[in-house]
Amino acid sequence: MSPELSPTPRSTVRKSARARTDRADLHAVLDAGLVAHLGVVVDGAPLVLPTTYGRVGDTVYVHASTGAPSLRAAAGHRVCLTVTLLDGLVYARSVFHHSANYRSAVLHAEARPVTDPQEKLAALRALVEHVTPGSWEHARGPSAKELAATAVLAIDTSEASVKVRQGPPVDDDADVEAGTAWAGVLPVTQSWGEPQPCALLPVEAAVPAHVRDRG
Repeated sequence: MSPELSPTPRSTVRKSARARTDRADLHAVLDAGLVAHLGVVVDGAPLVLPTTYGRVGDTVYVHASTGAPSLRAAAGHRVCLTVTLLDGLVYARSVFHHSANYRSAVLHAEARPVTDPQEKLAALRALVEHVTPGSWEHARGPSAKELAATAVLAIDTSEASVKVRQGPPVDDDADVEAGTAWAGVLPVTQSWGEPQPCALLPVEAAVPAHVRDRG
């Protein structure tokens, strides 16, 4: 696939200064995020659901129970998947120019049901390793019954857009000269806390490295 994003009328970013056209920027946002929002139409009405995901090359995978109405509605139909990373709140000298620093990706695609057993297993591994790296080798793998109860959808990244806002507020000159309000950026950071062992673990059970050293 081309290293450049090829915008369509639907995926063209209107505020071009915030647009990113390199496919590496798309991958960077997808790889940094943990939760996506999947937009589908169920019974004629829009439904947007948070979901974890995994990426293999230029394909994003999501999963759910085979009985989930959202997955049944999405399979074989057009969907929209978004990932947003909040990096900071932007305080301006006027409320009109308040904003946020962020990175976002929007995918438009037909959700393809994954039926090939090998692709399905690879997709689930990618999902697990993206969210909880090291777990696929550490924990028990899915049983045949569990695989049968799990639906996986593949979402192609051919039609995608990436937007990024960085930096300080952009104020009107008159507001800068007046100097009556504080302006700047309040960064947003994410950090991991101390692991909390399950109460059913043996007391002597050590926290594995892939959990202990996360981040």
